[in-house]
Amino acid sequence: MASRFETVANRRAIIDRVVVTDTLREAVAGLDGVKARRDACARVIGAALTAGRLELRRRLLAAPSRGLEAAAGQSFLTDQLLRLTFDFVTTELYPLGNPTASERLSLVAVGGYGRGEMAPYSDIDILFLTPWKQTPWGEQVIETILHLLWDLKLKVGHSTRSLDDMIRMAKSDLTIRTALLEARFIWGDRPLYDQASARFRKEIVAGNARQFIADKLAERDARHLKMGDSRYVVEPNLKEGKGGLRDLHTLFWIGKFAYQVETVEGLVDKGLLTAPELRQFRRAENFLWAVRCNLHDIAGRAEERLTFDVQRELSLRLRYTERAGLAAVERFMRHYFLMARHVGDVTGLFLAHVEESFASKSWLPSFTRRPRRLAGFTVRNGKIGVPADDFFAKDPTRLLEMFTLADAEGLEVHPLAMRQAGRDAHLIGESVRRDTRANALFLDLLTSHKTPERTLRWMSEAGVFGRFVPDFGRVVAQMQYDMYHHYTVDEHTIRAIGLVARIEAGELKADHPLSSAIVKQLVSRRVLYVAVLLHDIAKGRGGDHSELGAEIAERLCPRLGLTAAETETVAWLVRFHLLMSSTAFKRDLSDFKTILDFAEVVASPERLRLLLILTVVDIRAVGPGVWNGWKGQLLRELYDAAEEVLRLGHKQKGRSERVAAKQAALAADLEWPAAEFATYARRMTEAYWIAEPHEVLVGNAVLVERADFEGAPLSIGMTADPGSGTTVVTVYAADHPGLFYRIAGAISLGGANILDARIHTTRDGQALDNFVVCDPLGRPFAEAAQLSRLKRSIEDVLTGKIRLADRLAARPLARRRAEVFRVEPAVLTDNKASNRYTVIEVAALDRPALLYSLTHALFAARLTIHSAHIATYGERATDTFYLTDLTGQKVDNAARLRALEKRLTEIAATPVAGIEAIAAE
Repeated sequence: MASRFETVANRRAIIDRVVVTDTLREAVAGLDGVKARRDACARVIGAALTAGRLELRRRLLAAPSRGLEAAAGQSFLTDQLLRLTFDFVTTELYPLGNPTASERLSLVAVGGYGRGEMAPYSDIDILFLTPWKQTPWGEQVIETILHLLWDLKLKVGHSTRSLDDMIRMAKSDLTIRTALLEARFIWGDRPLYDQASARFRKEIVAGNARQFIADKLAERDARHLKMGDSRYVVEPNLKEGKGGLRDLHTLFWIGKFAYQVETVEGLVDKGLLTAPELRQFRRAENFLWAVRCNLHDIAGRAEERLTFDVQRELSLRLRYTERAGLAAVERFMRHYFLMARHVGDVTGLFLAHVEESFASKSWLPSFTRRPRRLAGFTVRNGKIGVPADDFFAKDPTRLLEMFTLADAEGLEVHPLAMRQAGRDAHLIGESVRRDTRANALFLDLLTSHKTPERTLRWMSEAGVFGRFVPDFGRVVAQMQYDMYHHYTVDEHTIRAIGLVARIEAGELKADHPLSSAIVKQLVSRRVLYVAVLLHDIAKGRGGDHSELGAEIAERLCPRLGLTAAETETVAWLVRFHLLMSSTAFKRDLSDFKTILDFAEVVASPERLRLLLILTVVDIRAVGPGVWNGWKGQLLRELYDAAEEVLRLGHKQKGRSERVAAKQAALAADLEWPAAEFATYARRMTEAYWIAEPHEVLVGNAVLVERADFEGAPLSIGMTADPGSGTTVVTVYAADHPGLFYRIAGAISLGGANILDARIHTTRDGQALDNFVVCDPLGRPFAEAAQLSRLKRSIEDVLTGKIRLADRLAARPLARRRAEVFRVEPAVLTDNKASNRYTVIEVAALDRPALLYSLTHALFAARLTIHSAHIATYGERATDTFYLTDLTGQKVDNAARLRALEKRLTEIAATPVAGIEAIAAE
């Protein structure tokens, strides 16, 4: 490990052990007692630690991209501090004049510290090694060393083992075996350490390479799965995530265990890495360590996750600048994702070399059998490969054919073939892109009935995808810097394609029954797959990505072999791929004009089917937890209503017929006396019967009946719906101005998020309001404690037991993760979206009690809210209100609308001011 520390310049400026030793000797001179001398030692070594850290931080800020040097510097400082501490304790506090054979002690670094790599706040993993059973002297020394380290506020992971204990535990525990694999002598009894190393190699390593490799790869796969199983999550864990430091560590562990190499460079000598692959390894390692060291320094603690709140600061620290339309933070994260891909490339190639190395030593016939041929490609052990170095150069179309064959035959692509494809991807020029066969091969893969997601991802990682479709190449590793998207643009797209294939195969029927049914009715399935490929392909270009993407579709689709009609449909789908979600989540679906306007744009049942499936996979591919039953329910409701309009030629069953049908179904379920039900039905307006689904109508009727019988002035009902992932909260009370905003604030105070609100007033002046809510994680409010807290909050607010504005003003409004984003507030007024209501849409940075502030402003403006629809996309909230004035008419006075827009914009832009202003009233 000396070679690693040799990269650290002027090491004595970090810590000079001779100087500190002299200072320590002077500090304890004349002091009596162990405690006094130990305290003096802690002060001197603590000062040396502080000075060393300051020097290392100065170097990090001066050269933030020298990751390996920074990691080695931290380890060097720790080495010296441990040696000083060890020497002081064993010579000054507990010296031995004539030690026995048992009174020997070796201090050993293990794990990451053993590699000689540490970030500023990494744990110090050490092993106290003894020859046999622990002695009283050894216990005193170890205990004192640990207390000194703890006095210095160091995080120490420690163990004490005899030689026999060490071997026994290494045999039974993979984690211990791995930590000891990187053991490094720090100080103490060197012969004892050498004896331990020899026994470890003989009793643990020898003959166990195959099992160790299998165990480490299984451990890696489990870790990847836990971290999201993708290199392209937008808040990656740079240590444990796919493509992170731990993958590089795993590579080296396997090489060290199986081939007894001491450095990564030794893997080249063993033929396990080529010189270019070694450079790739070192480049990725240095970058990841640079990010990790700077991340620790910024966070002021051990932190491994690149969260949004540190990404921007890291990009500035590492000196990225805005370029080619990409912000500095986006360029930094794109570099990170490309480095993560390099880690994957190197790991795959290394494992291929290992496999071939072990195969060449095996006597098994399956390893030595000559590979079979498939369309000129080789196939061995289920992996497709290439027979010669110039194979792709002779016919670049083979670069596409290899991946199409891999998908068709259910094969993996051999890592060496992946490396060759990456090297030769530049051979794909305009002539290949225009080649009919090449485009047919690509389209076959894209629309495959097998596993297009997996194979397209391989094609992308080899660089072939981006070369063949240059517009896709522009979004490879492109981060979407928001809290909504979990993946880079390319990863999101490939996952969406995979979801289409799974829906078509019937694998997601339980989650998406409607999509699974209508996918079989499509006239052209390849239109759907190409539209999914292109729906986000124009992101990051500075304009409307839907419009720009449609232009790309018009240019690219004919090249891929689509007809003029198919091209037109793909372009339409890309242009309007956000229409269905926007309508379903931001508009009142019980307002028939919403359906008519949507159906007018869609214009055909085939486009409606295509748009639904595209919308579903687009939302679901955003990331885990984004899709839920509530969104599915809204999309199905919009689809059914629009499909009826398109099928009947813009006609629909009359409102009176729909009301009568709903009333009949409710009467059948309730089994009330006819006269009693008729009286109840007359109390409700026609809009109520149109807006509410059957399950809500039943719940409302039961609640109203009980409240009227008991004479209760306020009744609150709560019904969880696991299918939609929501809870319906019903409030039945005497109607009065401001009721809506008070309920909205009470629900926020109770810890729930409002997704939808439908406000009704009975003909005899009672309010019957239905709120669709969920918890902050998007789950239904279902636990008894949650429901009780929410009900109590609403009761206390509406009965005046608490002053709502004061309670909300006392709570912190902003959430730290959202603070790093800027959402320009926008207020849009639309008097054409509904025949009955003025529609106002407010976009703002999401925060608790936003809806309360906005609805209070609408109340203050003397407006009546008839429904509210809340859509949240990460840090961005869009709240839509259907309004009238107090006479029940639309708001059409231009001056009044301008004043309202100004007030709502002020509230959206100033999180605290809205609540504080209400509290001050």
